[in-house]
Amino acid sequence: MSDPVYIIGIDLGTTNSVVSYTESKLEKGAEPNIRVFEVDQLVEAGTIEKREVLPSFILVPGKHDVGENSLSLPWDQNSRIAVGEFARERGAEIPQRLISSSKSWLCHTLVDRNKPILPWEGSGEIAKLSPVEASATILRHIRDAWNHTIAYTSTGYDEQLMMENQDILLTVPASFDAVARDLTVKAAAMAGLNHVTLLEEPQAAFYAWIEHSGDQWRENIGVGDLVLVCDVGGGTSDFSLIRVLEEDGELVLDRIAVGDHLLVGGDNMDLALAYSVSRQLAQKGIRLDSWQMRGLWYSCRKAKESILSDPDRSEYPVTILGRGSSLIGGTIKAELHRNQVEEVILKGFFPECESTARPLESQKVGIKELGLSYQSDPAVTHHLADFLSHQGRLPDKFKVPTAVLFNGGVMKAEPVRKQILEILSSWAEPESPSSIREIATEDFDLGVARGAAYYGLVRRGEGIRIRGGLGKSYYIGVAAAMPAVPGMPAPIKALCVAPFGMEEGTDAVLAGQEFVLVVGEPVKFDFFGSSSRQEDTIGTVIEDWEGELEELTTIETILDGEYGSAIPVTIEIKITEIGTLEFWCVSTTEGRRWKLEFNVREKESFGSS
Repeated sequence: MSDPVYIIGIDLGTTNSVVSYTESKLEKGAEPNIRVFEVDQLVEAGTIEKREVLPSFILVPGKHDVGENSLSLPWDQNSRIAVGEFARERGAEIPQRLISSSKSWLCHTLVDRNKPILPWEGSGEIAKLSPVEASATILRHIRDAWNHTIAYTSTGYDEQLMMENQDILLTVPASFDAVARDLTVKAAAMAGLNHVTLLEEPQAAFYAWIEHSGDQWRENIGVGDLVLVCDVGGGTSDFSLIRVLEEDGELVLDRIAVGDHLLVGGDNMDLALAYSVSRQLAQKGIRLDSWQMRGLWYSCRKAKESILSDPDRSEYPVTILGRGSSLIGGTIKAELHRNQVEEVILKGFFPECESTARPLESQKVGIKELGLSYQSDPAVTHHLADFLSHQGRLPDKFKVPTAVLFNGGVMKAEPVRKQILEILSSWAEPESPSSIREIATEDFDLGVARGAAYYGLVRRGEGIRIRGGLGKSYYIGVAAAMPAVPGMPAPIKALCVAPFGMEEGTDAVLAGQEFVLVVGEPVKFDFFGSSSRQEDTIGTVIEDWEGELEELTTIETILDGEYGSAIPVTIEIKITEIGTLEFWCVSTTEGRRWKLEFNVREKESFGSS
């Protein structure tokens, strides 16, 4: 690929997607000019307009659900689906034909994410899409809109300006496991975007703040600060911690912790509001069926976003389609009030709690519907307390941040931000400052995409980089070379293959050490981790590791080769950009290579070859 003209940041969101871009080369001393790309989309049947935000909704209409040719796009006159604003609005009326939250389905381990299952509750007559295809459909719309606006000329498309030939940074939740990251890359490739780099969303939000602050960012944070990035979006809640250090007289940003994948966010809040409205209607003798509840769910999303984004708005009308001739006009009307929205969200999702709070586990029902695996406890503050109490890279077991950077549409609501800050301050030690400050952000919706574009410049040596690296040291079990003893298996030693702080995208070789690899028959590989052994280097061998290391997973496999062969090998390690540890055994005599992969974010393996 020739040098790209643009760096493009794409926030492929659960609820909304945003695209930003900047030139890939800056004039000496020039500031980056990052702007948001306005995406062409259907806003009404047959009406195309540009919007800064592309709602992440896909409408798969039936024959009579929309008018003829009403889904035509400038680049596809025969389009039979809709992506964006019209899809969201019309889909609220025919929810069984609407695909939403496809990003959340990408990390659903109980379904085949490559099989056509969406819309999840759609009937068999609907042409369904897989979660990967749905994500690819949104990205393809973005690509086509870009090419139509930026690359199309009177003589055709200018290949140098087409999106597929640019440097693309695609954001994912920090908590996405390796499989979900890999599927995101696959979706991008299906959309024709083969040159993408993944970036964690909380880091992107922080990069956006740096870019917006310019040279002033050093005046807003200082050495010793511990910044919590609290990102609550449409489908997930993401927590990351960034520590501010000083090295050689310069401030250094070090991302030291990433939270678990939490499927709780705006979708849950919209559903809670829908139940609140339905209870009001039930008191009036109006009961809604499951079809109407789904439509009300989507209507409450629109109402919530309108109320939270407009501080002067006190209420918003909600309309539900009727299902019987007895309803006058065929619709049910209700209202959602600001105090109702804030009470449901604050008390239900951000309740006051102690620092010792943990997510509540409800008693599991023997059989339940197969859908998205939402958290059993919707209280984000419970999950936040749990996150801050498990920071192995910090000297104290529980550490309260000194500052918070908020991101995500939910955080537009000032009462929500204020509530979180007050709760965090209540967790601080008595000798600590009484309040925790908020780092002001420019935009809760557009920041991640802008930060992704800025990171593209950082990769070219322009701008301030946030250091990442592994939050644990990782080890593999190696059988000791010693005479066999009846009734006693050979002791297992632990070999450090990825030390604490090893950067993603880097690789290493265990120089001067050879091992024996058994191929052609069933074998197992044990992986361990440690948050406390931060001084171990790659190649360190621990003989007595019990009580020091955490057993993470075991890979059972048969490696290709002649049955029972023992091959002398060296070991090579790579931490990939999508968060997996690639463990390569390289034959010292034949040049053959065998690979194991271990996900360093989630305690699971996902393959060998």
